[in-house]
Amino acid sequence: MKWEIDQVHDGFLIRDYLITVRSMSRRMLKAIKTDGLIKLNNHLVTVRETLRTGDVLEILFPEEQKGRELYPKSIPLHIVYEDEDVLVLNKQAGLPVIPSRLLNKESIAHGLLYYYEQQGLPYTVHVVTRLDRNTSGLMLVAKHRFSHSLLSNFQREGEVKRKYTAFIEGRLDQKEGTIEEPIGRKPESIIERMVRPDGKEAITHYGVIQELQDFSVVQVQLQTGRTHQIRVHFSYLGHPLVGDDLYGGSTHKLNRQALHCHELAFYHPFQEKWMTFSSELPPDMQELI
Repeated sequence: MKWEIDQVHDGFLIRDYLITVRSMSRRMLKAIKTDGLIKLNNHLVTVRETLRTGDVLEILFPEEQKGRELYPKSIPLHIVYEDEDVLVLNKQAGLPVIPSRLLNKESIAHGLLYYYEQQGLPYTVHVVTRLDRNTSGLMLVAKHRFSHSLLSNFQREGEVKRKYTAFIEGRLDQKEGTIEEPIGRKPESIIERMVRPDGKEAITHYGVIQELQDFSVVQVQLQTGRTHQIRVHFSYLGHPLVGDDLYGGSTHKLNRQALHCHELAFYHPFQEKWMTFSSELPPDMQELI
């Protein structure tokens, strides 16, 4: 990363500039001091150097370490958008984002490593918004660790927004509203989640778009991002997602949960502007309508 110092930041120490102006974490700054390089006007310096107007500050980050269990594999990736810092993908249902211990054959992560390798990019996998294996739609990936750090902070501050289309069984009495029920692990299960008083805060906003004979089409927006949050919340209301047999849904019409992330919006940390992307429903959900 390279920045030209303006008059506003004249007199800042490099350390303070990186932390307060560029939102760099102290952990990352420590890694750069240990295994990276800091240059000021093309000369090596320490974080205690003072910046002056017109200076050019350059940071060389440490080499990224790839997980031992991951390896590059040619897997088709539907890339909606790409720049030097981020990727937006449109994920198909049935493909996990990260390999599990039981399913380590194919995943988005394997495909990303292969894609980076073909591009000559020395990156590992940094997923910002993860989707369940059988959920389709848009997801955000940071290409390098600094981008991931910034976007993760933005996500916690509500500056990464996702909207989903869900097909739920039956009809809701209340056509729009908010589900605020804490979610935690289901006892004796490493996969399932459930509404429980001692769970973590979980907030789901929804609005019914269309009511059909056996199910309703609902637009959902997450305020929090708990595992299986949409699936658990609608199952708790007695309206599980169509095809979601893990949480009580019938697979008669669809053999996966009818859930698709159709809109993704986020504040780009380097372009300093909001970006919004949309995705049509996949064929299996379109056929149900």
